[in-house]
Amino acid sequence: MTDSDGSDDREHGSSIGGDRSVAGVVVDLDGTVYRAGEPIPGAVEAIERLRELGIAVIFCSNNPTKTPTEYAERLGSMGIECDPEDVVPASTVTRDYLREHHPDDPTYLVGAPSLRTYLEDAGLDIVDTAAASVLVASWDETFDYDEMQVALDCIDEDTTFLGTDPDRTVPDDGGLMPGSGAVIAAVAGTVGRDPDRVLGKPSDEAADAVLDRLGLPAERCLVVGDRLDTDLAMGASRGMTTALVGTGVTDVTAISNGTGSGQYGAVDPDYVLDSLADLPGRIA
Repeated sequence: MTDSDGSDDREHGSSIGGDRSVAGVVVDLDGTVYRAGEPIPGAVEAIERLRELGIAVIFCSNNPTKTPTEYAERLGSMGIECDPEDVVPASTVTRDYLREHHPDDPTYLVGAPSLRTYLEDAGLDIVDTAAASVLVASWDETFDYDEMQVALDCIDEDTTFLGTDPDRTVPDDGGLMPGSGAVIAAVAGTVGRDPDRVLGKPSDEAADAVLDRLGLPAERCLVVGDRLDTDLAMGASRGMTTALVGTGVTDVTAISNGTGSGQYGAVDPDYVLDSLADLPGRIA
């Protein structure tokens, strides 16, 4: 975002929202609120301050292995009070998509046991054979050649092929590890076909979910996160204001000097913050 004189206002302390006052904030979790399981300095206080300002807060994550209840408990342990309904992880977006479009279809899951349990608890038909009409690919630390063989046996031109989220890598204590996007790409390469839908951020389904929970028009909402290609892309696709934080995977220095767009994605953030701690002081 630039001022009328052409200067970049993203680092210059301008108020976020401008003429469009912010009434709701969609907050990414890993790399934005916490990192390596520990709260990022000032993040807990920032969430508290946003709520004091009367701003609704919804959390959104592309991690498909956790449920809203688990996230609420995790945030609570950090000092952030949270109702499960205020958390939208990729697991929930996937569950809701299956409930709406494939409620009775036998579904094969390449994914974590916790995701399987979550989907089964929702009444979905998760099967152990290739005789399935839907295949869902997701993060799975045991993913191997046998799973690729099942995918090859399962997927044909009539099979619905879904991915839980596009994140190719995810942070861990040692740096980065392969994410759902890597598994989805391996399955797609094996079967010679792209997924029909990839859920989680920045999908329409994820955007619909967060806006529905906020109950606000997109132009009154802000998305804050550390990934341009998922967090901010979701917001930009619906006309939400976007803010990038420098506490996660994206090098905000590269974004600010214009050298990072090719590496991190085509979305240009409206604002760049050092961390979530800076957000309350920048809200209009």
